[in-house]
Amino acid sequence: QVQVVESGGCLVRSGGSLRLSCTVSGLPFADYAMGWLRQAPGDDREGVSCFSWSGATYYADSAKGRFTVSRDNAKKTVYIQMHSLKPEDTARYYCAAGRRCASMLRDSGTVNYWGQGTQVTVSS
Repeated sequence: QVQVVESGGCLVRSGGSLRLSCTVSGLPFADYAMGWLRQAPGDDREGVSCFSWSGATYYADSAKGRFTVSRDNAKKTVYIQMHSLKPEDTARYYCAAGRRCASMLRDSGTVNYWGQGTQVTVSS
């Protein structure tokens, strides 16, 4: 049974920083691309960042320069460090496991496993 569990979401002020974590069990973590997608109320789910099984990282334009994705295969955990947060970053952030970062970030339908999400709220 695959479990994907996010943590770290909270209320933060504009300009602040936050780190989300996602721990996975039940699958060969090192063989999977691990991504972060987010969804704000009324919006579609959008790709934010991803760390491929081969070591490549991907970022949405909105995340470049502010967010950093990393992973620890020994701990089966992926992180996203977010700086300079803006109110428009407010969303529920989902951890996702799949085969290819480019596909996952472009089409959430290609994600194999999802976490339950963690809420990030950025106040102005």
